[in-house]
Amino acid sequence: MQATEAVKLLVGFGEPLIGRLLTFDALGMRFREVKLRRDPNCPLCGKTPTITDLSIHAEGAGQACAIGDNGQGTSAAAGAPAAKPGS
Repeated sequence: MQATEAVKLLVGFGEPLIGRLLTFDALGMRFREVKLRRDPNCPLCGKTPTITDLSIHAEGAGQACAIGDNGQGTSAAAGAPAAKPGS
C-alpha cells in the first residue's frame, strides 16, 4: 500500500492519503481511516519549524511529529500504545 501511495504522488493520479492515516487490523480484517490535523506548534511541520535538517535529529525523529498521548496510554489517532518520552 505504501508503494501505491508513492506512485499516486509521483504521477499525480488518484487520491493520495494526504492528511489521513489508514490502519489495518489483521486479526479482525478491518481497515480504518483516521483524519489527522497538523499541530501548529510541531517543531518539524508547524508554523515556525525549528527542525530544518533531519540528519542531526535522527535519534529523536520518532518523537518529532508525534500524535501524543490521550491520557489513557494510547495515541489519540490509532489507539496504539503511546510512545514514552525518551524511548
